[in-house]
Amino acid sequence: MAITTADAYIAAPKQIIPFTKTASITTVAAQRSTQFASAGNPGAGTAAFTTALTGVVPTDATGGYPAINAFGGGATGYLTRVQYNLSVAGRMELWDCLWGINVPTTPAAPTTYTIAGASSYLGRCPSGAGDGVRIFLWATTAVAANAVTVTVTYTNSAGTAGRTTGASGSLSGLIVGRWIELPLQAGDSGVNSVQTVVVGGTAAATGAINVTLVRPLWSGRVPIANFGDINALDKTGMPIVYADSALMLTTIPDSTAAGIPDLNIEIANG
Repeated sequence: MAITTADAYIAAPKQIIPFTKTASITTVAAQRSTQFASAGNPGAGTAAFTTALTGVVPTDATGGYPAINAFGGGATGYLTRVQYNLSVAGRMELWDCLWGINVPTTPAAPTTYTIAGASSYLGRCPSGAGDGVRIFLWATTAVAANAVTVTVTYTNSAGTAGRTTGASGSLSGLIVGRWIELPLQAGDSGVNSVQTVVVGGTAAATGAINVTLVRPLWSGRVPIANFGDINALDKTGMPIVYADSALMLTTIPDSTAAGIPDLNIEIANG
């Protein structure tokens, strides 16, 4: 089944998922970060993904992600409304976190981590392929002031293996919670799987990062502190959400404080 009319939306079962973090973190102005490991509702999650070379596919049952009620048989879920507020000016973004692995930035460079036996996340991609899936690096332990870099090779959403992001640029001084996007190879629009993670450059004295694959769901701008808005389905675009989606929030604050985000997320299924 699917929601294709206004009447179908009105009649569809809906659930409201509250999402609040109760403490701000220090970050970098106009740069993306996450408060995943901070207290709130949902509670603090464990920032570092597994170090096993399979990586991990988080779900709504994983600590730190909000629970989503099961849909009725054959129903499709949609993100149909987001009511949001942020205590600082900035942008908030909602993602489905699909896969991740945690690697240290301390080994002698270059060090290659070859991914093997990874579970597929493509069941949480509407097309059945990784269209729109993006790759981020996420600092889980602060990276020392050394010019360490990360490169990822992957299979793109068309099924072509051996694609590469190129080096990330120096991660020197990357603070906990900061996200850095790795651009895909020219012409690519998504990621089906990761083959290798290569830590290069100059090994850092300390540091660890998640390589994270996410599917974008929603983005909203807060122009002034403590402002908010409601984005109904005409603004969310009704992206598909799954009953096991791992919803993750990032913020891009105008200042060096990530602020206190507060959201009510509506998922309709029909």
